[in-house]
Amino acid sequence: MKIGFNRPHFVRTLVLAACIAFGGLASAQSDPLPSWNDGPAKKAILDFVHTTTTQGSPNFVPTAERVATFDQDGTLWVEQPMYSQVMFILERVPALIRTKPELAKVAPFSTVLEILKGDRSAIARLTLSDLTKLAGATLSGMPVETFQGEAQKWLAEAKDPRWKKPYTDLTYLPMQEVLKYLRASGYKTYIVTGGGQDFVRAYAEATYGIPPEQVVGTAFGTTYGYGKDGKPFLSKAPKLLLNDNNAGKPEAIHLMIGRRPNMAVGNSIGDQQMLEYTRTGDGARLAMLVLHDDARREYAYGPAQGLPATKVGNFTQPLYDEAQKQGWTVVSMKNDWRKVFAFE
Repeated sequence: MKIGFNRPHFVRTLVLAACIAFGGLASAQSDPLPSWNDGPAKKAILDFVHTTTTQGSPNFVPTAERVATFDQDGTLWVEQPMYSQVMFILERVPALIRTKPELAKVAPFSTVLEILKGDRSAIARLTLSDLTKLAGATLSGMPVETFQGEAQKWLAEAKDPRWKKPYTDLTYLPMQEVLKYLRASGYKTYIVTGGGQDFVRAYAEATYGIPPEQVVGTAFGTTYGYGKDGKPFLSKAPKLLLNDNNAGKPEAIHLMIGRRPNMAVGNSIGDQQMLEYTRTGDGARLAMLVLHDDARREYAYGPAQGLPATKVGNFTQPLYDEAQKQGWTVVSMKNDWRKVFAFE
């Protein structure tokens, strides 16, 4: 008996089989946040992007008005046991003292020497005023291009004490996915950090895909002058222009960006005012805080929710309570992130 061959039917059968076989794979590949566990935090991000970018939605935001701001230390990468820029500053002190030996016996420079000799507890004695003085002394008096080159060289060579990897390898994979997802959805992503603006600009584009003009941070002054060849240049000056922390964050957002963010993400009390400012705007707004509660894969600190207290990235219980009251999304690193780092 001759069996007929129905070519169109055969092709349709193959297509159907392929859809069944690869449907799950296609679905997984379409997930813009694969390093996030399913839950309220992931859903909040997906829902926010959908409602603000869908034509006809009552919360639709025109592309030109889409702004998302992110704190840097503790929100986009590791900040424990000390901010990377602070380590950069501290390691520049010995070279400064070689040119000015008298500083070796003067605080806070003498305190830094104790730290570099191994007394890590001495870090607790450094105040914000001390750090400002150290930054002004070690990071000023050079052309801005020289500073950028030295910052990039340090970042290429410095290693985090725990993972023995460059600091730029210690970005959070889930947050990198959020940045890419937002940009693919027409959002401009900005870093708004208490860290030094010029320091973060030295690596932000290569590390996060965020160009220098979209980095807002604590800023010191610059001085315009002329070199021996007659060419003009800018040199870094020790005058503090902008302290981009606490209330300084929304003030800097207005000054440097000129739009109220639709979304803001932070991880400490220094970010509270940025989240407040974001959420009080019209339409859909998303405010998020990253809670470091995973000592195994990263660190656990608060002191919110009974976690250990810290001076670096302080997330207090009143801040946690305010987040619950205001409807801000608290991201649990332990529960919401399937992976923390790309190298896992």
